[in-house]
Amino acid sequence: MAKDGPNWDGLLKWSLSHADGTRPTRQLSEEDRKWFMEAMQSQSVDVVKRMKEITLVMQTPEQVLVDHGVTPQDIEDLLDELQEHVESIDMANDLHSIGGLVPLLEFLKNSHANIRAKAADVVRTIVQNNPRSQELVMEANGLESLLLNFTSDADVHVRTQALGAISSLIRHNKAGVTAFKLANGYVGLRDALASDSVRFQRKALNLLQYLLQEYDSDSRLGFSGVLIHLASSDDAETREAALRGLLELARERNDGSGCSSSIAKADEKLRQLLVERVEGISLMSREDLETVREERQLVDALWRFCYDEPSSLREKGLLVLPGEDALAPDVASKLFEPLLRASAA
Repeated sequence: MAKDGPNWDGLLKWSLSHADGTRPTRQLSEEDRKWFMEAMQSQSVDVVKRMKEITLVMQTPEQVLVDHGVTPQDIEDLLDELQEHVESIDMANDLHSIGGLVPLLEFLKNSHANIRAKAADVVRTIVQNNPRSQELVMEANGLESLLLNFTSDADVHVRTQALGAISSLIRHNKAGVTAFKLANGYVGLRDALASDSVRFQRKALNLLQYLLQEYDSDSRLGFSGVLIHLASSDDAETREAALRGLLELARERNDGSGCSSSIAKADEKLRQLLVERVEGISLMSREDLETVREERQLVDALWRFCYDEPSSLREKGLLVLPGEDALAPDVASKLFEPLLRASAA
């Protein structure tokens, strides 16, 4: 193994001679060697050209990379660079045409957890708001690999990054949502919500809220209890996300007649939660109150919808604090305007 970093020159010889698995080793010209070395070392190379070189490395078997002194950190660095390139939608779509998408997806199965995690993050960048790349990743069975890492990987960071990629892959992608459902993705979401990782919980809550907003009752089953639990989290962002989820669950029946059947069985626990949140908010300092404005609005909106009366935050003067702009957009109303109109009717 080289002591002064990866042996890119030797790796080039192997990669080019095995590019299609059939050609015998050939003698490299000085031009070929110089082209590869400059591509791997220069910071100002042509982007497509550079992506082709990274693709060559990704196509190389792991043991060959090791034999040429390429470390897991080197691979992570290459993936970092690739991620910068594919932030452009055009470059993201070009990755498939130059043969880089499939080997990138293979890195989701790499023996090193950090590489699996980084590969998922690159996939997230590629498919985000990009229907064409979403389609290409689905066709290459990328969702299956991501789901496996999301639900089964021993490393929570890998699971978290896989979930982030899944979230971007299936947003505004009906085929992706259907495949997610068929693969019992909702079970994975429940497991993520029950994990000890706050970051993992947040990502699961964000995806769940999207599914609750965009899709029907099959995404509403079995989540009220865990959302009530997370709405008492010590983490403010987790509390707010869980409250948004509960308010979305309440939308299931928006005829103004109270909470939906999805959370009816948890009604007493929900009331207890809201009472506790009101009490907790009431004990906060002015500084802390200013940081939980959205939580205050969500608690009041959920109380009004489920119990057809305003919460005590209003009479205590804690819904809109002195000096706050009372006409500022209400976060809950903005997100759930049809629901709140129905409850006020």
